[in-house]
Amino acid sequence: MIAVSGSPFLKPFFLKTPVRVVNPLRQRRHTLPASEFRNLTPQDAISVFEIEREAFVSVSGECPLTLDEVLNFLGQCPELSLGWFEEGQLVAFIIGSGWDKERLSQEAMTQHVPDTPTVHIHVLSVHRHCRQQGKGSILLWRYLQYLRCMPGLRRALLICEDFLVPFYLKAGFKKKGPSAISVSNMNFQEMEYMLGGQAYARRNSGC
Repeated sequence: MIAVSGSPFLKPFFLKTPVRVVNPLRQRRHTLPASEFRNLTPQDAISVFEIEREAFVSVSGECPLTLDEVLNFLGQCPELSLGWFEEGQLVAFIIGSGWDKERLSQEAMTQHVPDTPTVHIHVLSVHRHCRQQGKGSILLWRYLQYLRCMPGLRRALLICEDFLVPFYLKAGFKKKGPSAISVSNMNFQEMEYMLGGQAYARRNSGC
């Protein structure tokens, strides 16, 4: 087991997967950034799915996205995803896609509609060793700021279970009411965030 700390403010966490040892003579040129936010690519799909599966299957028995769906969205609309990497390891991510209706429907779970003003946030997930550190809130804030800088986007929609509603309300989302979408007899609330809303407008977006 190897202890990795991506920031001086975070406790070390342990990775089960081996970390490549870098030749000290070449380390200066190949040192990875301690903390990096970037769009995801299909090459990140396995890491994404492993984090998602561990986070959701143990709780609900279902993943929001299958591996094929992750690959599909990261291939079609990588610009609507955001990953947080510590020392090159994915620790948290968000995957979104485009949608063209007022409310989310079952079709929105697997479709990307390009050139639309609405982003459907499919999943936000944090690596199990990095939870209870505020990473989910930080990543969501960064993602919403990023969306605000993209021309033509007007709002973000998502569905969540009742126990997550306070988390999204605190982030500036508003409840639109019960969702028409159901997964394995689970019911959801639909949430909406108007991009450029007051909850985040007080901070410098850096656009």
